[in-house]
Amino acid sequence: MFTSHKFERQNLEVRISNAVDNDQDMQFFMLKLQIVLSVSCALMIFMIIYYLAELRGHLQITIGDCVLIITLCIAVSSEVWHLSAEIGDMFEEIGIFNQSVTLMTPYILKDIENAKLLKVSNGEIVFNNVTFNYYHNNNLFENKSITIASKQKVGLVGFSGSGKTTFVNLIIRLHDISKGEILIDGQNIKEVTQDSLRENISVIPQESILFHRTVLENIRYGKKDATLEEVIAAAKIAHIHEFITNYLPEGYNSLCGERGNNLSGGQRQRIIIARAILKNAPILILDEATSSLDSKTEELIDDSLRYLMQNKTVTVIAHRLSTLLNMDRILVFEEGNIVGDGTHEVLLKENKLYKKLWESQVKGLIAVGSKST
Repeated sequence: MFTSHKFERQNLEVRISNAVDNDQDMQFFMLKLQIVLSVSCALMIFMIIYYLAELRGHLQITIGDCVLIITLCIAVSSEVWHLSAEIGDMFEEIGIFNQSVTLMTPYILKDIENAKLLKVSNGEIVFNNVTFNYYHNNNLFENKSITIASKQKVGLVGFSGSGKTTFVNLIIRLHDISKGEILIDGQNIKEVTQDSLRENISVIPQESILFHRTVLENIRYGKKDATLEEVIAAAKIAHIHEFITNYLPEGYNSLCGERGNNLSGGQRQRIIIARAILKNAPILILDEATSSLDSKTEELIDDSLRYLMQNKTVTVIAHRLSTLLNMDRILVFEEGNIVGDGTHEVLLKENKLYKKLWESQVKGLIAVGSKST
């Protein structure tokens, strides 16, 4: 399809050649090591035999003692030689073991002792002098302070890798910050249980996450004790009820398939929205929730999201700036810093990066429109 077989062949040959060279270097090193050890052991045995001969000449030890000591020396030198032959394999296995431990050890943040339950009444989010970096690399946020007011709708924009997703991940506490504090209604999220924190936050990601369970179980995942009537009500608001009852063979008892593969992207996304509606958390995070959808499906989902965002503190990550025009505020991210904060109109006048993003998208739409006409 990409006609890259020659490139991949050359790439494979280079990798094989490097692997062979590394193996030859290791074998040569092991050979030198074994020669050095063999010579050292031989010299040691020769010196011991010479010393034993001196002692025997003065009748200080018996012949049996000499035989025993020489036998022990030969046995020890033999084991040392065999150990040297295993050093290469030992280092290789240590590397494999370290990789296995790294792979099997999950990144887990632990609650502090006597952590409290988070109680959210308003949903105000405050970043107070926050500094954060990944694995002690360059800081993404440095002494950053920002407040998202209760029930405020805030859009997050910027190029890929600018820090938008990291910003919302810090709110959910998927990572701990290096300095400062993040407060929700005046409560430090480090001092509350992670379960209570996430019970108060709904996240609708770009990639819908469904389990190989029934539609009912997937929607009810937002509220485990929800009744069937509550699930149906949430599905109706999410514009997915009619599809479930009319097109799925077993209705709400139909399996979604592994990762929801029995459903289309729009159908999966509406089930995720129904789950969030059922959960009804006071804080809502949308991460490219309507990207890669056709216009009709996007219109249905937008209608569901408008209902879902009512009376909630909302942060919305979006690449299409047109979806953020009705936000109360828009934060502009660049290389881990917030370089703009304001409404669409204000940023268009005062922020060069936002203006550049907006104009590039507007020009793209104009170009598409002119071609279609």
